[in-house]
Amino acid sequence: MVLNTAKRDIKSRLLPLVLSAGIILADQAAKLIVILTVPIGRSVKVIGDFFRIIHVQNPAIAFSIGRGIEAGTRRTLFTLLPLIVIALLFLYYLFTRDPLTRFQRWCFGALVGGGIGNYVDRIFRPAGVVDFLDFKFYGIFGLERWPTFNLADATVVVTGIMLFISFLVPVRPAPGGAK
Repeated sequence: MVLNTAKRDIKSRLLPLVLSAGIILADQAAKLIVILTVPIGRSVKVIGDFFRIIHVQNPAIAFSIGRGIEAGTRRTLFTLLPLIVIALLFLYYLFTRDPLTRFQRWCFGALVGGGIGNYVDRIFRPAGVVDFLDFKFYGIFGLERWPTFNLADATVVVTGIMLFISFLVPVRPAPGGAK
């Protein structure tokens, strides 16, 4: 009985990592399509001026933070820092004694996948992470357009918010006691 429970716990922790792999593959495939079809700096209108695909390379992190740092330092810092964060998240996910809900496990899987998706760019694309999703923002927060991003960025932000909220909102037991 204890062995079956241990196997079930391992399976419930490893299965969301399939989502991680799927996100990495989808993100890298989308970036490759953009690299092969859209010249750097050019855009393709998808929904008028509201949504465009534009090929940009971001050597910094979110919202181009760190662009002003000297290139060698920036590359080292932005290669090591995400690796440490991803490793810590992954270790917490695998070895936490606190029970995570099924939802939280899947959020962690998505978060790790998004983080690794951009990390692959940092390692194999010295010019920077490929960003390509560009939305008009109509002057909200003083932005005419939202900063360009990619699928990995979207995954990290959305699942990060969902995971944060899941830790704040109490969990109601499901019928039958499953989480």
